[in-house]
Amino acid sequence: MATLPTDHATRVLNQAGGVLSDAVDYLRLDPIPPVLRELKRYTRPLLRADLLAGATVALVSIPQAVGFALIAGLPPEMVIMSVVVGGFLAALFTTSHHLVFGPTNSISLLMASAIASLPAMGLTAPGLALVMAFLIGFFQLVAGFAKLGKLTQFVSRSVIIGYGTAIGILLAVGQLPNLIGVESTRGNLFASLEGTARHVWSLEFNPYSIAIGVVTLLLFQALERLSRWVPAELLGLVLVSLFTRWVGLDALGVRTIAGEGELAGSLPSFIGLPFGDASVSAVPALMGTALAIALLGMLEAIAIGKTLAARSGQAFNPNQELMAMGMANVGCAAFGAMPGSASFARSATNIQSGARTQVAALASSLIVLAALFLVAPLINYLPVPALAAHLMRIGLKMINREQLRIAWRATRSDAIVLAVTLVSAFLFKLDAAIYIGLGLSLALFLNKASAPSLVEYGFNAEGQLAQLEAPTDRGDAAISIVHVEGELFFGAADLFQDQVSHLAQQSGIRVVILRMKNARHLDATSVLSLLQLHESLTKSGRHLLISGINPDVERVLRRSGALKTIGADNIFPAEANLTLSTKKALQRAKKLLAADGSTAKPDVRIFYDRSRAENQSTPAAGPAGHVDDYMI
Repeated sequence: MATLPTDHATRVLNQAGGVLSDAVDYLRLDPIPPVLRELKRYTRPLLRADLLAGATVALVSIPQAVGFALIAGLPPEMVIMSVVVGGFLAALFTTSHHLVFGPTNSISLLMASAIASLPAMGLTAPGLALVMAFLIGFFQLVAGFAKLGKLTQFVSRSVIIGYGTAIGILLAVGQLPNLIGVESTRGNLFASLEGTARHVWSLEFNPYSIAIGVVTLLLFQALERLSRWVPAELLGLVLVSLFTRWVGLDALGVRTIAGEGELAGSLPSFIGLPFGDASVSAVPALMGTALAIALLGMLEAIAIGKTLAARSGQAFNPNQELMAMGMANVGCAAFGAMPGSASFARSATNIQSGARTQVAALASSLIVLAALFLVAPLINYLPVPALAAHLMRIGLKMINREQLRIAWRATRSDAIVLAVTLVSAFLFKLDAAIYIGLGLSLALFLNKASAPSLVEYGFNAEGQLAQLEAPTDRGDAAISIVHVEGELFFGAADLFQDQVSHLAQQSGIRVVILRMKNARHLDATSVLSLLQLHESLTKSGRHLLISGINPDVERVLRRSGALKTIGADNIFPAEANLTLSTKKALQRAKKLLAADGSTAKPDVRIFYDRSRAENQSTPAAGPAGHVDDYMI
């Protein structure tokens, strides 16, 4: 067998290493788990702080996980494994010192909605959840590798506020049937309220369930008043479980967690990715919901990560966070766990408890696993009405009145997006509400951005460039100076062309000067509009001049060939003196008019400091002097 020369093989390896290094640099992703970098400078005080924070987060995570199992309609063990496996993997790959992964309110409700609305496809609810976890993780990994983290900045905050508020309300309302001890009514918010009201009106409810729920709420309030460091939810639910363990709840008609799916202490078990025939056939039906959940998870992770990074002063890489979320969700699918996302409540608890590195989140997952063996038997005695009361408190806390007030009063567009997203979540599937909110916010943004400002300018009696109140104020009827300001991307191109063409069609105008100092973001569509305008004016014996273009606009015109078509003599780049390029355009306009046979004597003035220009190679803008200083 032939072998490559050593020097050639070395060169090939170096080139491959260079390509890999460039790819890593391009993606700005850590080639090794970021937590390993933290361990290189880890100390005993850091370990003490992280372990304390991890224990605190674990105490919060257990009751929340059990509650989310009730929402999603999944076995509690499957949801807790999301905390253990997903939380551990996310902590390995995240750059954030405080981000905590696991099941959340929004993910649980979306999962419940998807499972309830999908037809039977040969898979149980847990089986559908595993396929969903893999798809969500796959989408997030692709987004991380493709550097799509920054795209989340184009999602209006009003969408997130409206959606978060809707989730809180739906969570609280959805637990009313569990609180009063009746069967839940499937459907939107109004169907759920109508079903609950019908049970109450017919006196078809369990007073013992209501009593347990009310006592649980009062107990939470008392524990919170006792100390803010006391894990009120966990301690309250444990006390309720201890009390109800010796009471015959079955005889009272009160459901317990054991009836929803008995929880037992066990280690995570690798079951492989869901690639069976039934799982693959379910993928098309799950794609839309999985993409919506993946997008929501990305928004939550980046929003929470940025908030925590701002508080801690830590650098933040959104693309790496997407990778961490994706790895965690794929891991959940492989270990039989529910998909999850970044949790604001647990992340906030983590940083408030003094977490210093990702080790805190790693420790939290391990502590939850250890505690599972100790408290699982007790959790099985937990009454469903007590857990419903706990979830209703969580839902109501999600309604941020201050953020709602800001989004409602800021602009009309924000108010519309907020209201439509909120109502859509009440009327339609939750994933559809996300798409509706995103689509509306982008449509309103494009409508606003696609309206460039076109104002005709002329020279007043003082010789200064100023806006014309009426076309009759134009000093030289043959020349129109149009000030263009705003975005000139594809959404604004047609409006831009129509407005300028309409202006140019006015009788007597022979030269149109587009003053584009503040025009931005030209693309192929806007360049074509410029060329069509140039062709239209040329065919009618008129001229198009462009002044004040910035380097980005000039580069687009040159690369597209528009500069050559319009003519380099007819395009004037911006200079330090803000009106000097317009002066040169006016001089060019006078020459073109003279060449066309115009004999009128020009009387056009320009705001231009001649005394300063004589001392500089490039004139600079300055205060107005005597009017004679600015004569062309």
